[in-house]
Amino acid sequence: MQLLSVASEIFPLIKTGGLADVTGALPKALEAEGIHVRTLVPGYPGVTGALERAETIYSHADFFGGPARLLAAHVMGLELLVLDAPHLYDRRGNPYIGPDGQEWADNGIRFAALSRMAASIGQGLLQEWVPAVIHLHDWQAGLTAAYLAYDPRPDSAGTVMTVHNLAFQGQFPPSLLPELGLPPAALAIDGIEYYGAIGYLKAGLRFADRINTVSPTYAAEILSPEHGMGFDGLLRGRESIVSGILNGIDDEHWNPATDRLIASRFDATCIEARAANKEALQLRFGLTPDPRAPLFAVVSRLTWQKGMDLLLAAVPALLAAGAQLAVLGSGEPWIEAGLREAAFTHTGRVGCILGYDEAGAHLLQAGTDALLVPSRFEPCGLTQLCALRYGAIPVVARVGGLCDTVIDASPMALAASAATGVQFQPPSSAMLEAAIRRTVALFRNPAAWRSMQHAGMATDVSWRLPARSYGELFREVVG
Repeated sequence: MQLLSVASEIFPLIKTGGLADVTGALPKALEAEGIHVRTLVPGYPGVTGALERAETIYSHADFFGGPARLLAAHVMGLELLVLDAPHLYDRRGNPYIGPDGQEWADNGIRFAALSRMAASIGQGLLQEWVPAVIHLHDWQAGLTAAYLAYDPRPDSAGTVMTVHNLAFQGQFPPSLLPELGLPPAALAIDGIEYYGAIGYLKAGLRFADRINTVSPTYAAEILSPEHGMGFDGLLRGRESIVSGILNGIDDEHWNPATDRLIASRFDATCIEARAANKEALQLRFGLTPDPRAPLFAVVSRLTWQKGMDLLLAAVPALLAAGAQLAVLGSGEPWIEAGLREAAFTHTGRVGCILGYDEAGAHLLQAGTDALLVPSRFEPCGLTQLCALRYGAIPVVARVGGLCDTVIDASPMALAASAATGVQFQPPSSAMLEAAIRRTVALFRNPAAWRSMQHAGMATDVSWRLPARSYGELFREVVG
């Protein structure tokens, strides 16, 4: 089967979050399912700069306001189709946000162009390579399904819309419609209109042949008004084609036995080397080296969704329990400021590094005792999967994919040596504080702690099983 994946980012070329990790790893895993994937991505500088050899396979003199080429290339094990349109994508830094911290004013055009190219490929633009299915990732690719729906052709590719986070919806003014090349009839409630705007995610949810999310629990949650983000009615109407498939992680990139980004490598049969990583992590974050102090860590976007305000409120309780805290990430300015203040006030016990640091993320997973993920909602989450792989104990809110991937340390789960982490509910500072105290008590019980580490490291968090489920989904689409 030939499959076109359409994404706005892909690891290791361009990444702002977990979406890039998925789009970078899943194509390789699908090869074992007999599915050949090419990924269409925008020609950002970070992408075009990595193309040592690229073939121009299509050109357009005026594509959404300027010349564009479609490039074919193999990069770092990925087979790419790159939409090289400098007037749209030749911009340094974040792919969505300009230097002023605001979204690029032409994002609607930029990602309409990506979707239009994807639809054209699905309609046979490249005669030598025609995909049977187009895999759409989030709102940036959602308009693809509308382009196909309003220009129906008998041999067009089928579509699967994967929602990585329903909160990011891609809404643009209705005045943009003529530039998109869609008919006036599209701007209707049974089309792409969404609360008076053009909804790119709405287009994908409305017209895709299948809809899936990145965990079974999140697939159920988004059918409710509480978590549906305004789409629950539409999704309930299409419930028969909505499903959830858990994410995996690239278990070669995230492998503690071969990871050169950590201080001391180890595997599931020898986790004593974590002590050296813990000391290295404490030193890197300005914490007092102390093997007896339970070390909690966060690697995350520092936002309300991720529950980082709950973490700020829980810092006094964490310190009162004799623990330390290391935080890596960036996000909302007021949360960043609160963490900087906590690190200044509690020198040696709270450390904070603002920004994205791949090496720091690996060391954090290899050295921390427990990983905090107090999200208010979480489609899947990847950091807790990395924690399981590296022998850190995830402490997670019981929502979405966190619920599906972490087995709570209940008395029965501990007795059966099945527990892999600590869950709490609801996501609140009080319940987070209670979970921290419970985690510290488990840390003080070496036998229970070691049992949880071994159970976590024995969990298959790779893409092997998810790829099998995606293969079944794609085969459903093509009959």
